[in-house]
Amino acid sequence: MDITTDIRPFRIDIPQADIDDLHARLTRARWADDLPGAGWERGVPASYLKQLADYWATSYDWRKHETELNSHPQFVTTIDGEDIHFLHVRSRVENATPLLLVHGWPGSVVEFLDLIGPLTDPVAHGGDEADAFHLVIPSHPGHGFSGPISHTGWTDARTAAAFAVLMERLGYDRYAAQGGDVGAFILPALGRLAPDKMIGIHLNAHVTFPTGDPADMAALTEAERVRLAVFKDFQDDKSGYMQVQGTRPLTVSYGLTDSPIAQLAWITEKFKDWTDPAAELPDDAVDRNRLLTNISIYWFTGTALSSANSYYERFHDAAAWAPKERSTVPTAVAVFTTDVAIRRFAEKTDTIVRWTEFDRGGHFAAMEAPDLLLADLRAFIRSLT
Repeated sequence: MDITTDIRPFRIDIPQADIDDLHARLTRARWADDLPGAGWERGVPASYLKQLADYWATSYDWRKHETELNSHPQFVTTIDGEDIHFLHVRSRVENATPLLLVHGWPGSVVEFLDLIGPLTDPVAHGGDEADAFHLVIPSHPGHGFSGPISHTGWTDARTAAAFAVLMERLGYDRYAAQGGDVGAFILPALGRLAPDKMIGIHLNAHVTFPTGDPADMAALTEAERVRLAVFKDFQDDKSGYMQVQGTRPLTVSYGLTDSPIAQLAWITEKFKDWTDPAAELPDDAVDRNRLLTNISIYWFTGTALSSANSYYERFHDAAAWAPKERSTVPTAVAVFTTDVAIRRFAEKTDTIVRWTEFDRGGHFAAMEAPDLLLADLRAFIRSLT
């Protein structure tokens, strides 16, 4: 079979030497001290990060979580010159709806682990057999076990095209899709590329941009104005990581690739900034072991650069920011506590048929509030099929 189109079984097996090396690096870390009186507003406090690093080095069991990941069928296939890793978990319900799940940054396939059982076997989780899905959960090019990449130019549109090929290669002619963060950029691009293939698109952590129309701005509700203020605060005070990754990904990657403390802080900061503000600490919002499994994947695969490079491509892709025709694919948006999506802006570019706002859960909804995301996704797909 042609190696460019075959689908090869894949199993995660991190060498023990790499695990030992991680532990050694964590235990001999050189630490910066906290500034007197400084809190999370200046970055990750050393007092917290030291505790998390100690747990990673002495209590976290990578092999246990590697085994959990390997309990799901995984594969690799070559698309557009890169190996694309993905989980392919079929439901026992033969006519289940194919569903593409697309993670964000700094996420991975780990984001969806708690949803695999309820989505593929709803009856066993208190649901209805009609809500069963066949799941395809890829790692983005350059992320996790789809990386590092060997070519530049992996824009969101190119990634969307690769995922379209993946679904076709798996024999899925019609499918639904769910994603957040970067996934909420990729999936609308996929919908415009292959609208005839898409049953519907469900988004969370969606970013909408003001239209500039004075009438739109005047019509904003108070809740929407608050959301717009959150978006401005992100741009003014919380987007440093994005500016660095979008302009100089190579420079920052040296520290992230050499130091697990740097990689830990770089990602943990996002889990503090973007999770439900009701959670005092990142691992109050997301299970500590899930958080560290996600970060461990970035560390063991050495994908700090290639994942950061996706921001460089996004920043420098003129087509990504050019005006687009309104997508015809039915689209649902789930808005969690830290999300900034505004419906009147979203409707300019997408066919919004469902809009749900929640008072718990944040940016990493599949990890923070899987029950809410699951119910909303099921209701949306049920309305279309």
